[in-house]
Amino acid sequence: MARRAAALDAAMAERDVEHLVIYGANRFGSAVGWLTRWPVTREAVVVHTPGERDVLLVNFYNHVPNAQRIATETDVRWAGERPAISATEELERRRGRGRRIGVIGSLSYGAHVTLEALASEVVDMNASYTRRRLVKSPEEIAWIRIAAQMTDDAIRELHATAIPGTDERELGDIVERAYTARGGTTHIHYFGATSMDAPALSVPAQWPSTRRLERGDVLTCEISAAFWEYSAQLLRTFTVAAEPTAQYRDLHDVADAAFHAIVARLRPGAAAADLVAASQVIEDAGFTIRDDLVHGFVGGYLPPVLGSSSRTLTDVPDFTFEAGMTVVVQPNVVTPDETAGVQTGELMLVTGDGAESLHHYPRGLLRVA
Repeated sequence: MARRAAALDAAMAERDVEHLVIYGANRFGSAVGWLTRWPVTREAVVVHTPGERDVLLVNFYNHVPNAQRIATETDVRWAGERPAISATEELERRRGRGRRIGVIGSLSYGAHVTLEALASEVVDMNASYTRRRLVKSPEEIAWIRIAAQMTDDAIRELHATAIPGTDERELGDIVERAYTARGGTTHIHYFGATSMDAPALSVPAQWPSTRRLERGDVLTCEISAAFWEYSAQLLRTFTVAAEPTAQYRDLHDVADAAFHAIVARLRPGAAAADLVAASQVIEDAGFTIRDDLVHGFVGGYLPPVLGSSSRTLTDVPDFTFEAGMTVVVQPNVVTPDETAGVQTGELMLVTGDGAESLHHYPRGLLRVA
């Protein structure tokens, strides 16, 4: 925790910022938990000044006692009816009027106006924060490994339990039962099922439908269990009580080839462009992708976010990988008309000489029932 505060102090010095406001709401705002250990519930604001004790302003009022037990390095208070006003009052006490004040998180328009009236300049520090989340500490990696084991267990339960007749809402219940009793929480669980003989879906859905699995379906999934705010990610494809069709076997063979080609290039000093080039096997086979090919993960949806050559939404960034970064490699190989697709992949740790999977669940085109 002391290292994190020092890292923020260094970022503030780089931008000539004297005070920092960190904001989160409705269970979003990773910087709040990173600095204080308090996962955001309804609303939370941190006032951080180098050399002074942090103040954590929490809503709702009944959430304050729990926050006091968890955020032990901070002065925890009720945020009041207008958290932005409470934050500016604290900044006034810290002689923040007329100073450059940094912000991390997404402030509402009204909160930004309130802060702008106090500061000489409001400085966006989100990119500075994100850079400091890219390389994980040993302590963070230890917690990510716990999340990865929980995520593996979720896929194991899905693999063992899903049968024809199970609907997508019940699939969510299956995977959550694998980790909630051990303190895990759900970051995401996405599912998508369609007939292999007449496919009409190429990527998992973010909201479950009431469709029931049928014999001869293909089921794709993207599962992330979390331990506190440290989550892992595992992507797999299953056939349902049937052998894969030739089309799905081909799709998954290409996805596996792309996964291994990308991982073979993932190491310190590798460029983002190297990983995109490694995915060319997808286009060479006549396929494309819909989902992102690679993205940084844990502490947010982090850089670099990459597509393949046939699905490039933005220019390939000038990005170099370092040891300690965690990234999801997830080639979602789909047909050009996007009627059929597969998911495979998992969270990888960039090590000193390559990359290590943080998961231990079998790869390949699997089968339920």
